[in-house]
Amino acid sequence: MDILELVLQVLLGITSLLLTLLILLHKGRGGGLSDMFGGGMSSAMGSSGLAERNLNRFTIVLALVWFVAIVALGLITKFQGI
Repeated sequence: MDILELVLQVLLGITSLLLTLLILLHKGRGGGLSDMFGGGMSSAMGSSGLAERNLNRFTIVLALVWFVAIVALGLITKFQGI
């Protein structure tokens, strides 16, 4: 196993967990699973506009890192035998 492949697999695992947590931190938009877990009742305790925008930005950057790691692992796997 190549060291780059190992680093990408660890990066993929960490980003997957962080991305899941960040998505769950987002404020619910009403209806669906967020209301089932009490998301509809916590409107006063919701995050401010700036905090929500920063959470969105961090989630997008982390999702791009996750996507690049998946594509890189796919390319390494495809061209490993050549």
